[in-house]
Amino acid sequence: MMEFFNYTYRAIRAVNVKINNKISNFYTYCLIKINKVEIGKGFASSGIPILFIHHTSKIKIGKNFKINNRILSNPIGRNYKCLFAIRENAELIIGDNVGFSGTTIVCGKGVNIGSHVKIGGNVCIYDTDFHSLNPKERANAVKDKKGTSYKEVQIGNHVFIGAHSTILKGVTIGENSIIGACSLVSKSIPANEIWAGNPARFIKKI
Repeated sequence: MMEFFNYTYRAIRAVNVKINNKISNFYTYCLIKINKVEIGKGFASSGIPILFIHHTSKIKIGKNFKINNRILSNPIGRNYKCLFAIRENAELIIGDNVGFSGTTIVCGKGVNIGSHVKIGGNVCIYDTDFHSLNPKERANAVKDKKGTSYKEVQIGNHVFIGAHSTILKGVTIGENSIIGACSLVSKSIPANEIWAGNPARFIKKI
């Protein structure tokens, strides 16, 4: 009897997930197109992301882009929806065959992600300090905004970024490199290396 209930529960959940994915995929695609995002074929979204996209920004995404926005899509804990905050005149470029899971991108100038990149659950990528580093400027909203620094983030092809990591402004991650889970990356990383920690440090070559 318990096996019957267990099977029935799993079957109902599987059907529910499939239906919800179809609905969320269609809704998210509509949101993307409304925001004039250029995107290739093969897009798929589980759940609905959060979008803050300025009308002057430029976003180009390659084919087979996959994003997870719900717990059942990637049950690893600390689950969030994907969030894209692309500000005035900023540029976000994403290559082919890239996967996000609860990823946050705050782009005030430029974020460029290559092809065949896997970004683990709840990774944050920021190309800005958000506020001025000058304490007197931070006391004034106008000066604070003007004094905020931005610097492009570049992520090469075939990079794998582990869950819960944070990539800060001005960072370049070379092709094939791996960032360990929960790392804070504040400086650039060469190709074909593994880095991890807070702050991230060199572990070994691949």
